[in-house]
Amino acid sequence: MPPLPLSHPGWEPYPTDGPTGVRLVVRRRILSPELRNYRDVVVALPPSYDEGNDRYPVVYMQDGQNLFDPATSYAGHWRLLDTLADLGARGVEALVVGIANAGRHRLYEYSPFRDPHRGGGGGDRYLAFTAETLKPLIDGTFRTRPERGSTAIAGSSMGGLISLYALYRYADVFGAAAALSPSVWFARRAILPYVARNADLAVGRLYLDIGLDEPAGAVSDARALRDVLLESGLAPGRDLDYVEDEAGAHNEETWGRRVSRALPFLLGRHEGVSDPLPG
Repeated sequence: MPPLPLSHPGWEPYPTDGPTGVRLVVRRRILSPELRNYRDVVVALPPSYDEGNDRYPVVYMQDGQNLFDPATSYAGHWRLLDTLADLGARGVEALVVGIANAGRHRLYEYSPFRDPHRGGGGGDRYLAFTAETLKPLIDGTFRTRPERGSTAIAGSSMGGLISLYALYRYADVFGAAAALSPSVWFARRAILPYVARNADLAVGRLYLDIGLDEPAGAVSDARALRDVLLESGLAPGRDLDYVEDEAGAHNEETWGRRVSRALPFLLGRHEGVSDPLPG
């Protein structure tokens, strides 16, 4: 299969001031029949994508507006292009699919359970869109490695919660997940018994973190989730990478710093690549 041309049917270049070598393409208003709405999807191509015919693992990421472009970000952005360029220089490459959130419907789509006070509960529909509509589109357009072991999902806050849930709900699709500062509190911490009940699923690699500058309740929730994961059989270093960031807050800048550790772990390329904690 030849390299993706600059003008590919349905996709167009996404303008960016990011580092050279990491090219962005966007497809606007992709229909989600599961959610009956539309959203933009931005794909970051690996630095070596146009140099040959290799296939690449894929990482699906929530809150796509905050990943690449400060003009579309809600409150700062992840500077993910810089991270991808740096990792690419070290031989760690993947397609990263940034899925835009649905604005005022974000909480509904990112919540796998219904909260008695905040509502929500549309997570299954959102993941059906991601796994059953978007993933076939991505695999049919780009040179991906579509198998479970090469497909990961990641997000922060509520996006971290739905990414963790996806590792269990779609265990046949996703082989790794990153939950950065996940909203464990949502729906009276329903994710904790859910993980415990589904411990027998063939769950893959999981990156989990929390910032120690976040509220004390969020830190204790993350530690409770870590303990449930360990009790379910995940092995530290092999299946689980748990990080407490001493200076970490609940914001995009912090998550963008930590994702440089998360991505190599998701891709099984963390040995000798990740710093103990990016500075």
